[in-house]
Amino acid sequence: MITDLKTLIDTCKQELHDREYHAHHADILIKEWDAVLQWFSHRGVSEFGQDIGYKYCDEEIGSHIIVKGMSSRQKKRLRAVRMLLSYQQAGDFEFRTPRVERTYDGETGQLILQFFQHERMIGRSEKTIACRQIALYHFNQYLTGHSLGFPDLDIDAIEGFFKAMDYSLSARHTCANHLRQLFHYLYDYGYTHTDYALFVLKDQYRDQCKIPTTYTEDEISRVLSAVERSSAIGKRDYLILLLAAEYGWRSGDVVSFRFSQIDWDSNRISFRQDKTDVPVEYPLLSSVGNAIIDYLKHGRPKSDAPEVIVSAEVGKHGTPLKPPTIHSIVCRYMREAGISHWKEKKHGPHSLRHSLASNMLKNNVSMPVIGTVLGHQRTETTKIYLKVDIGKLALCPLPMPALATSHYKEVTLGWIDQNLYPALQKRLTVTLITKP
Repeated sequence: MITDLKTLIDTCKQELHDREYHAHHADILIKEWDAVLQWFSHRGVSEFGQDIGYKYCDEEIGSHIIVKGMSSRQKKRLRAVRMLLSYQQAGDFEFRTPRVERTYDGETGQLILQFFQHERMIGRSEKTIACRQIALYHFNQYLTGHSLGFPDLDIDAIEGFFKAMDYSLSARHTCANHLRQLFHYLYDYGYTHTDYALFVLKDQYRDQCKIPTTYTEDEISRVLSAVERSSAIGKRDYLILLLAAEYGWRSGDVVSFRFSQIDWDSNRISFRQDKTDVPVEYPLLSSVGNAIIDYLKHGRPKSDAPEVIVSAEVGKHGTPLKPPTIHSIVCRYMREAGISHWKEKKHGPHSLRHSLASNMLKNNVSMPVIGTVLGHQRTETTKIYLKVDIGKLALCPLPMPALATSHYKEVTLGWIDQNLYPALQKRLTVTLITKP
């Protein structure tokens, strides 16, 4: 980590040049960095870090996060300082300046921070930890706002938190899981005498209860055809859509797709899935291989990044894409392809994954094969796609057997009282069980 401010600024200046920032934009950033350097020099300080960086922002700009009423000039100055901080900490410029600073106050907050450290020690993915941070930040805010500690928790307190957050059923279900993991940790390591996970009531959420959004093979073909492949960005976008449509990759797998994962000699692509860490292997389809080569030759910016697909934007030139960018790309071509009612349906990259599975099922591909393509570990996970195959479902009902036994007899009823059953104004034949 670079701690000397002048060295850090010089490094970031070179990064602006390498990423081909517009001269006017770069001059604004460099001017603000020089002002930061002057502020440090007047105080006889040369080392830069988060604490003193935030102090500079608070004193000179008014805040180290975006707040309501902040002027455009203040936002630009804040952006410049936070670019130094993010580059120092992560080797990259911050994606956007945050509007919320998540701090975990009080004794409960300190224990929650220890829980996050424990999660990292046991190898929990950063994505999972990031989700926990959001949920437990709100939980800690609720506890401190109501002067509650962990010993004060009971069913009413936890239900009060859920009521205050007004979660949807699925969001409540997810948050409840994060709370249970926290409470298990606190109890297992002796921070509490009771496992408060007992107070997190089971909800009525049913995983996979919703029917996945899918598109037909013709609609997917129209989306791919909507890409203008003569431009560099078009070549990149076409490759992204192919990976999502042909392989069913999640956005995280698309942005982390690396050269090392391609075996050109054996025509294979193999890697561990970003979400599940499950190893998967795919044949290198000719359509995908040709799209990769076309992009590398005529579309990919010069970059030393190990990822195949990188940004063409001036400010992020040659850097890996982020998952939200993949979502935006899919939405763009859904719109340009004129897909009917796409806005009312799920329309991100995951919808292409669902569509691949459902279209394979319609073509009589077996469930184990579909599960292998999607990288599922359990067939139960893949069975969700049975819900969208109406043709196959129509074959499932069993025929009613003939009632040729003395235990049954037909009774014909007259007209149903239309005051009681206005929707049943017809004659009914019902079968009653009678004793012989």
